[in-house]
Amino acid sequence: MDAVDALNEIAFWLERELAPTFKVQAFRKAAGIISGVGPDELAARVRDGRLKRTKGIGDRTFEVILQSLDGRVPEYLGGLRSRGAQPLAAGGHELLEMLRGDLHSHSDWSDGGSPVEAMVDAAKLLGREYLALTDHSPNLKIANGLSAERLAQQLDVVRGINAGGNGNFRLLRGIEVDILEGGSLDQSPDMLGRLDVVVASVHSKLRSDKRTMTRRMLGAIADPHTDVLGHCTGRLLQGSRGTRPESEFDAEQVFAACAEHGVAVEINSRPERQDPPDGLIRTALDAGCLFSIDSDAHAPGQLDFLQYGAERAAANGVPAERIITTWPLDRLLEWTRSGPE
Repeated sequence: MDAVDALNEIAFWLERELAPTFKVQAFRKAAGIISGVGPDELAARVRDGRLKRTKGIGDRTFEVILQSLDGRVPEYLGGLRSRGAQPLAAGGHELLEMLRGDLHSHSDWSDGGSPVEAMVDAAKLLGREYLALTDHSPNLKIANGLSAERLAQQLDVVRGINAGGNGNFRLLRGIEVDILEGGSLDQSPDMLGRLDVVVASVHSKLRSDKRTMTRRMLGAIADPHTDVLGHCTGRLLQGSRGTRPESEFDAEQVFAACAEHGVAVEINSRPERQDPPDGLIRTALDAGCLFSIDSDAHAPGQLDFLQYGAERAAANGVPAERIITTWPLDRLLEWTRSGPE
């Protein structure tokens, strides 16, 4: 098989397994090094030892390239494929099959690890019909948030990707915009108006008192540009960033506002978040909210995290018709542009 494809597929499966970043990057870096090198030239570099001496090509990646050149599926990739054949989640399989898209993903324009094109390729591989590119807004400097100028540049990239496609997949213009302390959104109304999807999330002062946090969230929900309320409690249950408790807010009031203003409550599929908690999913369901099952992927392999979100939605009795990511693209875009359905 093609050696570049083999290396990138290995990285995909490792990302899906939440492997350490350095391990994933080793395979993506090796793929970048040999990208554009024809098989004959690559074989020549193997024979004369140049490839082995190339910086960024380690023992494992060299083995993968060698076995690919021999016309074999590399053993390391075969093992990953075997593990990947098993579902990530035990339940929610029927709902997962109904999901058409994903409204929360990040690229290397902010704090993601891969180019936009790699995220698109993975989404297509997983059978998605649409994916929203939602890199961070300027206030989140630690995540290299996009200024209005950089966001405008990214929109040109999105336009180019869609123009070069076959019409079976759509990359949506989006943002994960910070909810600022006063409840406003961290991007100009003009730029927000140019987007297909706006996910609004709190990323700072997560330990504010209940009244303050509720007022802050209500301000963002009332903004007509907001389509999805992202990872509403901000909790972390595991992972390299440690743990973090849920933010305190008046859930009944916040979810009633979401239902009133036509803002979907995100079921964030990242395993370290599992946000909202089950009890809050049921509260939002009782309030009449819509939901968006999203991966919050920061790497191509993480786009498959939707399995976790589907499992939790199914376990809490969320009907498919109230999950906007089961909707066809035309219906979704009509909803995001017009407000409450």
